[in-house]
Amino acid sequence: MFSVPASRLAGYAPFLPTPFDSKGGIDHAAFTRLCELQIGEGANALIVGDAAGEATSLSIAEFADLVGNAARAARKRVPVLAGVVSNATLKAAEFAQRAEQSGADALLCGAPYYNKPTQEGVFAHFQWIAESSSLPIFLHDAPARTACPIADATFARLAALPPFVGLVDATGDMARPSRLRALAGPDFRLLSGDDKSALSFLAQGGDGCASLASNVAPGICRNMYLAYRHGQISRAQRLSLALAPLAAFLARDGNPAALKAALAALGLMSPALRRPLVAIEDSHEIETILADLVGGYGEYLIVQHHAPARAAAI
Repeated sequence: MFSVPASRLAGYAPFLPTPFDSKGGIDHAAFTRLCELQIGEGANALIVGDAAGEATSLSIAEFADLVGNAARAARKRVPVLAGVVSNATLKAAEFAQRAEQSGADALLCGAPYYNKPTQEGVFAHFQWIAESSSLPIFLHDAPARTACPIADATFARLAALPPFVGLVDATGDMARPSRLRALAGPDFRLLSGDDKSALSFLAQGGDGCASLASNVAPGICRNMYLAYRHGQISRAQRLSLALAPLAAFLARDGNPAALKAALAALGLMSPALRRPLVAIEDSHEIETILADLVGGYGEYLIVQHHAPARAAAI
């Protein structure tokens, strides 16, 4: 069973990308390897099929297979959070049901993009999903991606309902964690959705980070979190600064293009994406970033433990 259930999630959880093979299908062997590596490196959960997993480019059958793959790899060692990303409420509910059937432990539900609903519509969207599944739900507020923010008042209404246990906040509003904590109470999980500001988010009362960078440098992420929790503020700041170039790179160029480029540089998966996303052509920048991290924090990198030959080449 879990050391910590999804409803008590804290620390770092990676947004896992979806690897594709040479024919454009899901590379399940590479995906299983990513899951195993992350669990071995201390991930507190696996986030599958969200924006970093190119959710909107997956069929519902592919999504279900991906969630099932992650659940089998996790073997109840860590919870699996399945991303539910659709601007059509009925389709989102179907994805939620398939995630539950495939072994997910919780849902990470994004706000409906493109449609630009009112806040009453946003509330109704999430409420319908909650009524379609028995799983606990994390909200995902990423207005830069969806053009549909979750207002504080809407958040408070949802947080009062039993299925809703957490929020991944990618708004960049560093005053928000303390403000939402007052609305939701101490047990509601507040996670940053932005590696660049994760330490500031923790300092304002956050519980952890749903992360791109922890796919590449899980040890730096985990040790930064632990240093902060143990009151070692200078060490946490130093690790945050070390992580900054990687975090900035991964946030650019059509996420997850940069993430796949980094993992491809480590020999862990293909950089291939599904259109309209395209791969990064110049890998020089990420190789420089990885080389700097290997030089300063090599013991904390996934590359040191799982791809030593490639690390030496970098």
